[in-house]
Amino acid sequence: MKMSILITGCSSGIGRYCAEQLHRAGYQVVASCRNIEDVTELMAQGLNCVQLDVTDPQSIQAALKQTLSMTGGRLDALFNNAGYGQGGALEDLPTHALRSQFETNLFGLHELTRAVLPVMLKQGSGKIVQNSSVLGLVAMKYRGAYVASKFAMEGYSDALRLELMDTNISVSLIEPGPIVSQFRSNSLRAVKASIDVEGSRHKENYKKTLARLGDPNPSAPFTLGPDTVLNVVQKILDSDKPKPRYYVTKATYIFGYLRRLLSSAMLDRVVGKGH
Repeated sequence: MKMSILITGCSSGIGRYCAEQLHRAGYQVVASCRNIEDVTELMAQGLNCVQLDVTDPQSIQAALKQTLSMTGGRLDALFNNAGYGQGGALEDLPTHALRSQFETNLFGLHELTRAVLPVMLKQGSGKIVQNSSVLGLVAMKYRGAYVASKFAMEGYSDALRLELMDTNISVSLIEPGPIVSQFRSNSLRAVKASIDVEGSRHKENYKKTLARLGDPNPSAPFTLGPDTVLNVVQKILDSDKPKPRYYVTKATYIFGYLRRLLSSAMLDRVVGKGH
């Protein structure tokens, strides 16, 4: 049996794909989903799966207890994948929507990571994998809440990695650009629930954004499948010394390079053209 890994956000998209494929490859996978219907569906496929809502500390503790009962008390890796993208101009964004974005994308990650670390410290090793984004490297308009949460994740992970330097626990960030998933449809629901589109001075741009989010076809160049993220996760799991960062898709390489090369003003002109 290969190493054990707990993956959050496995209802669809990257999390589900990675859970299914790693399970087939022989890893001891424990998938987790917020909704019990998704848990039941994955268990029917033969996967170990637990119900875990990253915004609920009690749910986190219960899910981790279940996980450790399945893995014999060990947990070799944690893949913090759960998250969503709250769209909208920051001037239109209610504070409660920004708070919800951080509850899922950062505070839940922190709560689960804190719960897992004593297990890894006791066993003397472990790997923490964070699913960040190209928008953790550069900002784009109408994505301020998501950008803020991913920038925070980047800094959080850098600090955590430094604090764990005297241990055998690694911290790695995966930074994907556009990936085929349910991300856009989830973002569409978040915008509709939180933003007064008709009352905003950004109304026309919102309408374009909503049309793009509602289109089932990939809207961004260089969009790749979830297998590209899986390949990196597997590389981290199989590595003796995982790297701090892994870029995924051409978009991340391009913007990562431009961020180092261009001044802030020049970079603003490049990314400011996008919606």
